[in-house]
Amino acid sequence: MQPVEIFRGDSPVVLGVPHSGTFVPAEIEARLNAIGRKLADTDWHVDRLYSGLLPGATMVRANFHRYVIDANRDPEGVSLYPGQNTTTLCPTTDFDGRPIYLEGKEPAEAEIKERRLAWHAPYHSALKAELERVKARHGIAILYDCHSIRSVVPFLFEGTLPDFNTGTNNGKTCAPEIEAMVSDRTKTAEGYTSVLNGRFKGGWTTRHYGRPGEGFHAIQMELAQKTHLATEDTPFAYDTAKAEKLRLHLKDILTALETLAPSLAEQDKKLQGANND
Repeated sequence: MQPVEIFRGDSPVVLGVPHSGTFVPAEIEARLNAIGRKLADTDWHVDRLYSGLLPGATMVRANFHRYVIDANRDPEGVSLYPGQNTTTLCPTTDFDGRPIYLEGKEPAEAEIKERRLAWHAPYHSALKAELERVKARHGIAILYDCHSIRSVVPFLFEGTLPDFNTGTNNGKTCAPEIEAMVSDRTKTAEGYTSVLNGRFKGGWTTRHYGRPGEGFHAIQMELAQKTHLATEDTPFAYDTAKAEKLRLHLKDILTALETLAPSLAEQDKKLQGANND
């Protein structure tokens, strides 16, 4: 199993998909308990949800499950949300705080390092290369990081999660025009709820690659799974009717990002020229 798949396009938009993969090596799967083997914390069908929405977009997809290693966590293990419940680089609990390994079978530090080199590093090497390729072609790269989660997860957040959860680390990871455009479209999507920089402000990927002063813009979209799944529990089936309704709004967002890119690239070019004077 290759750690990552790349579907290369010529758009300035790159789709990151770190959590839709379900591959778990046999030696790891054998140590998971019944809760862990359920793989409930997958971003179910997110790659399918975004596929074909923007024909020229590049997609970088992790094939491995987040229980192997979380491609959206700091490789040094630093918490994204200090003081709040979250899962770690190599999770040992699920989103409900329940152990996912058989007792005493959790990965030690040496194994975590091995997993980081075998799985986490190749994904980010591929993502970095695609962003740099796109930036060289267009003068700008826009990373749209694709995620989903159950709408009710008391261990991680109170109440019911909005349908659209846009994260820019409080405006630090992209141009304000990008943040405003995406936020405005989610706010006006009829029948859906939304929030900007709520519980999910953008994971490590968004924060790491989002350097708007250098022409790299990043934004995370965390979707409540009730927007495109028949049920948020086993068998986590894709609901085509729900998904097609949602895809209209996602397509609108991605198309608008692509349309916005040339003016932002020119803006970035002028700003960098001024800085060099």
